[in-house]
Amino acid sequence: MRRRWIAVGLAALFVVAAAAGGAAYGKSVQSGTKANLAEPVPSTTVSFNRSVCAPEWTHPRGGTQRFVVDNTGIVGGEVYLQNASTGAVYADFEAIGTGAQVSQTVRLGDGIYRFVCLSAETDPIQGPAVTISGSGVIAGMTAAIVPVTRNDLDPIAKKYQAWVITQLPALLTDARALDAEVAGGNLVAARASWLVAHLDYERLGAAYGAFGDADSAINGTPAGLPAGTNDPGFTGFHRIEMLLWHGAYASLIHVYTVRLVSDVQSLIDHFATAQIDPLDIGLRAHEIAENALQFEATGQTDEGSGTNLATIDANLTGTRAVLSFLTDLLATRFTAMPSVWAWLDRTQRLVEDQRDTVGRWRPVEDLATPIRETLNSDLSELTEQLAPIAAICDARRPA
Repeated sequence: MRRRWIAVGLAALFVVAAAAGGAAYGKSVQSGTKANLAEPVPSTTVSFNRSVCAPEWTHPRGGTQRFVVDNTGIVGGEVYLQNASTGAVYADFEAIGTGAQVSQTVRLGDGIYRFVCLSAETDPIQGPAVTISGSGVIAGMTAAIVPVTRNDLDPIAKKYQAWVITQLPALLTDARALDAEVAGGNLVAARASWLVAHLDYERLGAAYGAFGDADSAINGTPAGLPAGTNDPGFTGFHRIEMLLWHGAYASLIHVYTVRLVSDVQSLIDHFATAQIDPLDIGLRAHEIAENALQFEATGQTDEGSGTNLATIDANLTGTRAVLSFLTDLLATRFTAMPSVWAWLDRTQRLVEDQRDTVGRWRPVEDLATPIRETLNSDLSELTEQLAPIAAICDARRPA
């Protein structure tokens, strides 16, 4: 198995965002068939294509209502419901195929609204502005945010990349220390050096996509490889871990520590000219925790060291680093950040408490059942808390 990022359905994330009570807007789910209009709320169908955008919305009303967006054009597209005064978005109807309908329920108060339609390979079209007044709606309205664009995310990605570059020399230094211990036959010290270097790498969670093949070489696992742990493609930290904790000779381990140093040096040489996808920044903030829950808390990546909890701790530190670069962007878009930080603190405290009296990390399988259940619960909640950030940072085309 290569790096373990899980594909995230952003449509689902926007549902989570709304449930979390943050300033986020909902994404709809496309059905591929005509939407069911038999709902206990008023319903309005609007259409779009390359020439028109929601001309049917002529009698606006406040309160809870259902919008059905019908793609009558020959190409797919995206539509969102916007505050015409502020540009904030209430609902995003995404990936609407030709001839398909997408529906979503929102609750609107007084204001000026419009749909913005973005057919593929066509400039955005703004629908007519409509005014809702005298609605009496003052609570429970669908929250809205000003959309994030690539122009917002580009400088953040560059700053994060610059930070990662400052972290890589320590990784190289510690990889060399591991190699020196193995070369000298001091395998007890090498185990400690292995953990230090491995955690250096595990704190860089949002950069793995830009690392390319280097990530697999440095931190890949045997899952999915044709020959498993015997596969020649199984290298890096986890191969060294398996050998160090299963009695291999230093001469064999040294082959892989030399390779590790070389791969880290190659990463440093190439990363300065690589590019972190700006869309990865918000997405990874969520996925780091998600992967910690699925792979580290279950011990799936353990090749003998029993240090999955240390990896989770490093992953959570990496999450903090990512969030620190998003703070200004989220300040006016996501009101639930204090809750995110609280859950991050709580979860990391729990993880760091799971060391014995001399500071050694307990293997996850040795945790008492109540502790393990609490860890899984806290990581799950943290993952849910972070999900809206991925959705909010999904860049939009400017209207």
